[in-house]
Amino acid sequence: MHEARLAELGLTLPPLPKPAFDYVPAVLERGLVWVSGQLPRDAEGALPVLGRLGAEVELEDGRRAAELCALQGLAALRSVAGSLDAVARVVKVTGFVASATGFCDQPKVIDAASNLLGKVFGEAGRHARSAVGVAMLPRNVPVEIEFVFALRDQG
Repeated sequence: MHEARLAELGLTLPPLPKPAFDYVPAVLERGLVWVSGQLPRDAEGALPVLGRLGAEVELEDGRRAAELCALQGLAALRSVAGSLDAVARVVKVTGFVASATGFCDQPKVIDAASNLLGKVFGEAGRHARSAVGVAMLPRNVPVEIEFVFALRDQG
């Protein structure tokens, strides 16, 4: 059902890049999938938007970066859950937004990821969330997002 919805929306999950450092993209523990912070990679694995919101990056570009993070997060989720159909609900989204001094629209940026999750998972996509402004993010990306998903009882 969630996989079909993804296809209906015309969304394709990007390939999951191999971590460059000492971590794994996602961990399944006690029915929860904890997805590591995801960077906004496009289908080719490139980072198409760089810089800070309120300086080099406009709000709409930041929102698109957040959507790319969400798609990357779903790819990491699928890598351990096997299918998006195993998801019972989205539990938590933590978004980090590289922000210039005075930029305070972090929730508007992370809303793009929340909206995408809502489109894919429906009511099960509603989640707790934090949207945090930070000085810089790895590789000079404008957004990084981590996720927690609950899986259906497989018993």
